[in-house]
Amino acid sequence: MLDHGPGLPPTLPDAALIVVDVQNDFCPGGSLAVPAGDEALPVINRWIDRFAAAGRPIFYTRDWHPADHVSFAARGGPWPPHCVQGSPGAEFHPALRIAGPEFRKGVERDRDAYSGFEGHEPGSGSSLAAALRAEGARTLLVVGLATDYCVRATALDGVREGFSVVVDPCGVRAVNVEPGDGDRALSELGANGVTIGPANDG
Repeated sequence: MLDHGPGLPPTLPDAALIVVDVQNDFCPGGSLAVPAGDEALPVINRWIDRFAAAGRPIFYTRDWHPADHVSFAARGGPWPPHCVQGSPGAEFHPALRIAGPEFRKGVERDRDAYSGFEGHEPGSGSSLAAALRAEGARTLLVVGLATDYCVRATALDGVREGFSVVVDPCGVRAVNVEPGDGDRALSELGANGVTIGPANDG
């Protein structure tokens, strides 16, 4: 388990932090705003500071959709246009601290992608899994947006890839299309080998 005492960095030498989709369109005022999505930022930034201080890797995922992406309502998808490539809504929230590379997902017109493990680093083309293994990561702490979609998918894929995965419930927020979706997602993650905690770091 990560050491999450006040002011302490993570103590596991094999831990990596994954910050999922903290983008303007998923925060209040965005086209697909997660209720109170920006309220997770203080916890997320504290984890970023702790991992950075400990010299541990930090990776960011980002939705990066073409303007006619398959997930958009105009093409029969469930969502309004969001995180369109090059748009202000696709940018990271201005209060988010950036301390590592990003992995873009959902970049293909006809293919959706919720999990960060479906993303690739611009330029190098490296996958998230390859980048994690190159850093010797074995334990992942996942925070970001949204609990019931991209956080859920990223955490589940992390387990499938053989990592130990922790989701901090104070560092995530849910869409809750149906009331309770976020809580159900956390329960599903716990039932599939993801550790839900530390619950008191908020």
